[in-house]
Amino acid sequence: MISAANPFLSPSTLPYQLPPFEEIEEEHYGPAFEQGMAEHLAEIEAIADDPAPPTFENTIEALERSGRLLDRVSAVFFNKASSDTTPGVQAIQKDVTPKLTQHADAIHLNPRLFARIRAVEPADDEQRWLLERYLTDFVRAGAELGPDDQERLRAINERLSTLGTTFQQNLLADTNARAVVVDDVAELEGLSEDAVNGLAETARERGLDGRYLITLVLPTGQPSLAELANRSLRRRVHEASAGRGADNADLIKEMARLRRERARLLGYGSHAEYVLADQTAGTTAAVTEMLDRLVPPAVANARKEQADLEEVAGHAVQPWDWSFYAEKVRRARYDIDSAQMRPYFELNTVLEKGVFHAATRLYGVTFTERPDLRAYHPEARVFEVADEDGSLLGLYIGDFHARASKRGGAWMNSLVKQSGLEGTRPVVVNNLNIVKGEPTLMTFDEVNTMFHEFGHALHGLFSDVRYPRFSGTAVPRDFVEYPSQVNEMWATHPEILANYARHHETGEPMPQDLVDRMLETQKFNQGFATVEYLAATLLDWAWHTAYEGEDVAEFEARALRDAGVDLPAVPPRYRSTYFAHIWAGGYSAGYYSYIWSEVLDADTVEWFNENGGLRRENGDRFRRDLLSRGGSVDAMTAFRAFRGRDPEITPLLARRGLL
Repeated sequence: MISAANPFLSPSTLPYQLPPFEEIEEEHYGPAFEQGMAEHLAEIEAIADDPAPPTFENTIEALERSGRLLDRVSAVFFNKASSDTTPGVQAIQKDVTPKLTQHADAIHLNPRLFARIRAVEPADDEQRWLLERYLTDFVRAGAELGPDDQERLRAINERLSTLGTTFQQNLLADTNARAVVVDDVAELEGLSEDAVNGLAETARERGLDGRYLITLVLPTGQPSLAELANRSLRRRVHEASAGRGADNADLIKEMARLRRERARLLGYGSHAEYVLADQTAGTTAAVTEMLDRLVPPAVANARKEQADLEEVAGHAVQPWDWSFYAEKVRRARYDIDSAQMRPYFELNTVLEKGVFHAATRLYGVTFTERPDLRAYHPEARVFEVADEDGSLLGLYIGDFHARASKRGGAWMNSLVKQSGLEGTRPVVVNNLNIVKGEPTLMTFDEVNTMFHEFGHALHGLFSDVRYPRFSGTAVPRDFVEYPSQVNEMWATHPEILANYARHHETGEPMPQDLVDRMLETQKFNQGFATVEYLAATLLDWAWHTAYEGEDVAEFEARALRDAGVDLPAVPPRYRSTYFAHIWAGGYSAGYYSYIWSEVLDADTVEWFNENGGLRRENGDRFRRDLLSRGGSVDAMTAFRAFRGRDPEITPLLARRGLL
């Protein structure tokens, strides 16, 4: 029974309905979920049983208004589960995830509700598009199946939700357990003093005083491999990373089988066909055609790069060697290395004088830190976002540091979605995994990631739609990365870079010759980067088009070999057992979307450059035509309205050196 004091019971009275984190305890989540699901189902039954003829207002808008308590607790809880989990939160997650799946099925498989939705007559294009999306959602969820097939579908969905949660929790535990402990500081030769101090601090936080701890990031390649001179330690770090997730092997085999069975129940030949039917790509053939075009030149580039590295190394290059010798070649070719750049990328300066400054110049928005507003963790900072005319847009929460309670990677969440129907303004969160230091100095890859994730945040903050179903990043999976990838362009824009790339001790700007050399390296090692990405993409594709029950390692080897990307020195960006994107992150048969979106991104960067770059007029148009629209229009229709034509792949091929 839910207590009247439960903070989820009513909307927050804090600015922007920011959740009252000071009041929320673990004991509040379970009752709020139970009450939220009960209230939502009661609202659904009221809509389905309404004696009045179905109209847009009493059916579709009523659905849009329903489930608010469940939305509030879900947004807070799943952000907590990803950003700052605990054993108690993990136990709740295991319990509630299958219940939420059952709840969604109870709605989508309600025949009386589906009949009402089909009977609605829309009055205008906006209503017609929302109705179409609801019909698509229900049909894809099995609303047109017979009773026996629906019952099997419910069982599959529930099992998949349980397996996905278990995968995520297994991976977090294994990633923490496999962090590499170093006893002798001499083994850390090659790392900067700041980096060594950061490893010592991380070890102290884990009760390993006097030692050094190299924690693992989500991808196979670990940042420290570029700098560690000790080859034996590099191998330890790589093998710790690539060996993660053994407990997940049986889980993913079962998930692949169940996804295939579900797709066939719904009339598709594979899970990939099912997913693609509701994406901008449209068909598996379209994705396969793009990947086939990219693999040969990428592999050829990677083989050439490997030959260059082996000439320097004097021996065969192994996966744990690649980044180290790539840095040597980079230094020799461009007289630059990552360590030279880190002192110019202090986290707070990058955020405020880089990421925020670019948004101010391009869109006119400003950011004011609100220390009076508490987030869910002491390290998470809250900023109020205002438009150029002083009107307030919403809140941005930045949670940038790595910790044992946070899953790997980087992502954006919405705690409150913008909606004209509900009168709500957005509260969005960016999570990164940057090792804390005094000061915290970043690699350029981490800088780029911060700009990328902030692109997602802008997509949420600039949302200007009526219906919650369309808010912010509620667009097809293979379109959602597009605005965030576009935002990466400002990381190297001369004006923006000059504003934030300043030495953390002296405040001096990065010397122009170092800037020039850094920019010259943008196409360096792109063969490796493209192949490791494509290998992961093709693994995802194989799991969801061709898996027939083999052993995981055997299947993975065959999939990479058949796709032509089985380069031993270039392992996939994610191997199957720790590929969280596709087993626990919503990207199943969708990891291709990063490069699919990059086609749109590269074409859009070309548009900005053709039209004067960092100009308010350009930002205003991109905001109006794309960022503000969310899912309220067809994604590719919005792109064509902005660009004036269909996207072209040539700018992407040029960017990656694949022409």
